Amino acid sequence: MDMVIDCAAYKDGRRIASPELDQIGEIVRSAEHFVWVGLHEPDADLLRKVQAQFGLHDLAIEDAHRAHQRPKIEVYGDSLFVVMRTAQLVDGKILFGETHIFVGRNYVVTVRHGPSISHAELRSRCESTPRLLKKGSDFVLYAVMDFIVDNYFPIVDALEAKVDVIEDSVFEASFESDDVKRVHDLRRRLLTLRRAVSPLLEMCNRLARFDLPLIDKEMRPYFRDVHDHAIRVNEGIDALRDELTVALEANLHLASVRQNEVMKKLAGWAAILAVPTAIAGIYGMNFVFMPELEWRFGYPVTIAVIVGICGYLYYRFRRSGWL
Repeated sequence: MDMVIDCAAYKDGRRIASPELDQIGEIVRSAEHFVWVGLHEPDADLLRKVQAQFGLHDLAIEDAHRAHQRPKIEVYGDSLFVVMRTAQLVDGKILFGETHIFVGRNYVVTVRHGPSISHAELRSRCESTPRLLKKGSDFVLYAVMDFIVDNYFPIVDALEAKVDVIEDSVFEASFESDDVKRVHDLRRRLLTLRRAVSPLLEMCNRLARFDLPLIDKEMRPYFRDVHDHAIRVNEGIDALRDELTVALEANLHLASVRQNEVMKKLAGWAAILAVPTAIAGIYGMNFVFMPELEWRFGYPVTIAVIVGICGYLYYRFRRSGWL
């Protein structure tokens, strides 16, 4: 697999060349050009070669090689190092990767690790708007961040559909132990997704303020737009987590209500059955001197009394809703 996905030089927002890595340094030294290099899971040798061309910081190169970084922005002199988590929904599972972005005055280097969507479509979209692309490397940084954040929305929508199915099963009394496992699995996925999204809020705030180099004043509204998208994703994740919590609580309440209904029925039938049990127990003691023991109507009267008392108890329990 080719680790260098694309390498392009731009002037006034238009692609003028596709240089080799060895030729990049000369182009970058020209104030009229900027270079956008796209890498996918590069090895240490390739990263060192890129470092030599752009003068990248050792710590940033080390992070880009190892991956498994938290989302962040680091300032190294007059350059930025940005880390973002990417996410893809594959066969119902969320797969996470990383995109590392090196940003200088005349260059952008993107390094992708793990599952992520190709930047080919993004690059084509940027190249189709030279008026914006000529803003330079800070616009490319915005475009990459916006592209990654926008790809969170389909994942949130897919998870929302799953949450709706779970909520329906709760109120249809078809909620089972497997559904509880699904709820906890979804909550775990949402928590992992939130950990990828929530740091973007502070990152976008920093980019929209005045304390970072390379970000022109006219680009700050673009980063506020990314911030708004990240807020929507974050709020969507929190809303889904709350809905799952409510679903679990509703299931517990419904189970408690159903259990109470069963207990009331059992208690009602137990009270009814206690009457013939008590009477039969008394007459089953076989004492000689017992009321109506020798009376010819004693047995029918005893049965009638049992039926009457049981019928009365059934009537009262039925009216009270216990049976």
